[in-house]
Amino acid sequence: MFSSDTICYFNAGSSDTAELLGNYLSKILIKNGFSDIAPVLLCIGSDRVTGDSLGPMVGSALEERYKKSIPVFGTLKMPVHALNLEETIDAIHLHFPDHPLIAVDASFGTKEHLGCITAGKGSLCPGAGVDKNLIAVGDFFVTGIVASFSPFSHLVLQSTRLSAVMPLASQISRGIAHAIDEIAPGYNLSSQIL
Repeated sequence: MFSSDTICYFNAGSSDTAELLGNYLSKILIKNGFSDIAPVLLCIGSDRVTGDSLGPMVGSALEERYKKSIPVFGTLKMPVHALNLEETIDAIHLHFPDHPLIAVDASFGTKEHLGCITAGKGSLCPGAGVDKNLIAVGDFFVTGIVASFSPFSHLVLQSTRLSAVMPLASQISRGIAHAIDEIAPGYNLSSQIL
């Protein structure tokens, strides 16, 4: 689902997951030269498929938290998906060329990793789990493993329980918020054009 040198796994069921994820994200952002600039958040998925709604749920939570002070693309009201991904990436590159891009998406994994969150440096390939050939996106990634690999991936995503997606979305949004508050607490987009 993604290309990266290092992948970190986090158990979404642990009480300290959001803090651990946030610390990890702020550490890799700082290590890669983004110590005082807010990331752009690209939260990929569709609100029409339960298993694929993780990204828009995370985007909505972060948009609500930061209002317009942090750039968030992909919410329940305005999802980013296969049909508008490339134009969204073009807009991000135009308006936020020097900002790190964190891509968030649902993913498939092994049964042992079901309910885990992954994060790392590198891009992810949205839609790879359902055989879509889309562009790789992100300087950094966060995924929530919502289902196990299956030859019937489309059906699995449609029948994934919301109760499996919501805890992942909550931990991811809280973890990303923790990282943003660490590296760019006073960042404001008031001078940026969206």
